[in-house]
Amino acid sequence: MLAMAGMVKSFGANHVLRGISLTVAPAEAVVVIGPSGSGKTTLLRCINMLEDYQEGTVTVDGEPVGYRADPRTGQRQRMSEREIAAAREHIGIVFQSYNLFPHMTALQNIVAAPIRVKGVPRARAEARGRELLALVGLSDKAHEYPVRLSGGQQQRVAIARAIVTQPALILADEPTGNLDTASTVEIMQIFRRLNAEGRTIVVITHETAVAEHVSRVIELVDGRVHSDRRQAPPAAASALLAAGSPA
Repeated sequence: MLAMAGMVKSFGANHVLRGISLTVAPAEAVVVIGPSGSGKTTLLRCINMLEDYQEGTVTVDGEPVGYRADPRTGQRQRMSEREIAAAREHIGIVFQSYNLFPHMTALQNIVAAPIRVKGVPRARAEARGRELLALVGLSDKAHEYPVRLSGGQQQRVAIARAIVTQPALILADEPTGNLDTASTVEIMQIFRRLNAEGRTIVVITHETAVAEHVSRVIELVDGRVHSDRRQAPPAAASALLAAGSPA
């Protein structure tokens, strides 16, 4: 589902990513961990072309994002902005700071992109939005504004917004960074449920406890893949995550 080959990213003399190559299979859930400055967030932003990068390639579901090989010369060539925008439609992203529109209700935040970008009829978009609010345990918050929601609730709305267009890949940048322990469990529970439905998920975090909720953990150190290990999620975490819908 996701493949990176030789990704290099520098900010001037600061070498942030030093030849990252890795793959993520369809319906796999992966956590990328590492200390501050290891390149985690930059890696995520490069996958979605929120940051350009100097070398390497990315494909999502077999299609290039950002760069492709020139059919005549075989050289790496930047895609047009229209092509990049189209590629991004297959990627959903969840930010640490939620990035909800404060002047819109929870439901309005979720349906804005389908209505304005995709031209989905409002009634159909709102019906789908309500389904997703139910999925993340917020059926009764459709008409609440972000300021009246807790941090965990705002992040659940952000997740619903990220998946409303049914992306092939979900990227989450420190999605639990501003949350307490209970809210962290709720958010990871939602990601586990989405993964069980067949969605591919990559979570960037500095919190080692978050890594306990997935079976594959990739560690970055100084812009390189330091380790890539598989594990069985602890029984306690698995039981907690399987307990049902978040409160």
